[in-house]
Amino acid sequence: MAAPGENMRVNADRLWDSLMEMAKIGPGVAGGNNRQTLTDADAEGRTLFKRWCEAAGMTLAVDKMGTMFATRPGTDPDALPVYIGSHLDTQPTGGKYDGVLGVLSGLEVIRSMNDLGIRTKHPVVVTNWTNEEGARFAPAMLASGVFAGAIDLDYAYSRKDPDGKTFGDELKRIGWVGEEEVGARKMHAYFEYHIEQGPILEAENRQIGVVTHCQGLWWLEFTLTGREAHTGSTPMNMRVNAGLAMARIVEMVQTVAMENQPGCVGGVGQMFFSPNSRNVLPGKVVFTVDIRSPDQAKLDGMRATIEARAAEICAALGVGCSVEAVGHFDPVTFDPDLVASVRKAAEDLGYRHMNIISGAGHDACWAAKVAPATMIMCPCVGGLSHNEAEDISKEWASGGADVLLRAVVETAGIAE
Repeated sequence: MAAPGENMRVNADRLWDSLMEMAKIGPGVAGGNNRQTLTDADAEGRTLFKRWCEAAGMTLAVDKMGTMFATRPGTDPDALPVYIGSHLDTQPTGGKYDGVLGVLSGLEVIRSMNDLGIRTKHPVVVTNWTNEEGARFAPAMLASGVFAGAIDLDYAYSRKDPDGKTFGDELKRIGWVGEEEVGARKMHAYFEYHIEQGPILEAENRQIGVVTHCQGLWWLEFTLTGREAHTGSTPMNMRVNAGLAMARIVEMVQTVAMENQPGCVGGVGQMFFSPNSRNVLPGKVVFTVDIRSPDQAKLDGMRATIEARAAEICAALGVGCSVEAVGHFDPVTFDPDLVASVRKAAEDLGYRHMNIISGAGHDACWAAKVAPATMIMCPCVGGLSHNEAEDISKEWASGGADVLLRAVVETAGIAE
């Protein structure tokens, strides 16, 4: 049995090889990945992860949202498990590391504990949450939201992708509907390791981000209704142009975010025009506004302002406007004791570290509603993520995994 010391580190080469092997599944077109949730590629990635977990001596369970839980037993049968989680699904043009690093680093923690002969009092569970990205089925962090009781299971099953396929049907199609009730599990603690998805750690030359908070989020889906008309023969003063209203709202969102600096962001990343023809003014435009802040009052104030100003813009153009909140979570403060454990692990290992607030949402945001939780981050090149050019170094990857290993072992308790 290894005592906490210099030898309690992961196998960096094995972790990197696992990342590269998983990246072969659902390849993108520019070096990244397109392994969207509940696709055939997602099913293939799940199967590979299952095989690796079983080879490491873990047992696998799956809940009704398709979330995978791989368990390494502890020595105390009454002790609640320590969870390590993230996701294997990607954006349509995603990178090799967003989410995947956290899941495979959790697996590497187990493999390294096996190598070092470390037994823990608490079981350790590695988790692959379903549909963290929300790229295909909104909202993001769907399965962890159901787990935390914030999202209804039937609502989750009813969510549709752009082709009209439902989450529930696609989960059945790929064969990953489990029998376990969602949220039935209890957690002693929850850790999530992730790339930063921003430029701060790299700019500050820090290898480890000790995540203290996570921004809150609103996803506001706007449906604007205009009148389809020929773009060449309809006079400008006789148009009911939903596209023009959309453009003015997008600019307004930028203005509102800038009015609420520091610490707020807002933008639009998805929109659909109908009928989406070059020479037809759109009769309907659907798009999603994404606003975030670690400050609850600013977050909710931005939402109210954006909805009010959008109504004014549409009214002036004669365009119909409806809004649905399709994603939301409040700002999160992570557990101080777990945060301190991460910080101490980074210090013991000699890694340069700093406190950081997560700008992106993660499954840890919902896990924090039901258990003590925290996150660890490593840099990514140029802060680039949700892009096939997303990149990290082997040293960055293993550094955060080393911290994860130490913090998890400390929290799970080394068995006598």
